[in-house]
Amino acid sequence: MNNLDDKVMLELQDVSHNYHAKKASFDHGIHHVLDSVSLKLYRGETLGVVGKNGCGKTTILRLMAGILDPTEGTIRRRSNASAALLSIGLGFKPNLSGRSNATLSAMLQGATQKQAESLLEEIKAFSDLGDSFEEPVKTYSSGMRSRLGFTTALMTDVAILLIDEVLAVGDAQFRGKAEAALRDRIAGDQTVVFVSHSAPQVASVCDRAIWLNDGKIADEGSAKSVLSSYRTYVKSNAG
Repeated sequence: MNNLDDKVMLELQDVSHNYHAKKASFDHGIHHVLDSVSLKLYRGETLGVVGKNGCGKTTILRLMAGILDPTEGTIRRRSNASAALLSIGLGFKPNLSGRSNATLSAMLQGATQKQAESLLEEIKAFSDLGDSFEEPVKTYSSGMRSRLGFTTALMTDVAILLIDEVLAVGDAQFRGKAEAALRDRIAGDQTVVFVSHSAPQVASVCDRAIWLNDGKIADEGSAKSVLSSYRTYVKSNAG
């Protein structure tokens, strides 16, 4: 959007996200997933997001992608900056083949049909799907869906890549290949937000990190310092 600093790709200003829940433990039946979160995502950086299950990691990615709207606050994204959310099976049409889903996904991320079709054999080869690329996605395992989603977004030129635990799924060989490919993109000017439970992955690929706790940013800074704070918190609250 307009009025963003030249280095800023996306900005959250006092963003909250709530939903109605039946659990009596929630405040008046409202679950506060995110509470007044503010942050800036800078061009070319890889921002890690860590925190325990249910802290709002996936929600913040969906807000950044425009899949969800904030209950309160403002999200500003640079004009014409496309964003792709890599999450297992997100947006796939189960009755269509991997090939058809890859085509649609690439087009949704901004590619023309001709451009999308030109990427298909490369997507098929990198994803290691073989003949399954022509089969319906509903027959895929979670690892196969993850490989298809990751590869399609990787091969498509998007301004902001939002990654939700994708590198944690699949066999070790593909994880290694995917991480190497991601590093190649990061070495260029790719802007990435990376959610993971794997501290070593966050430490190895991220420049900066935030730690979400109870819907708020508990710490923000270098990946090394944030991970240190988070590990100390986890140890002190173990058991």
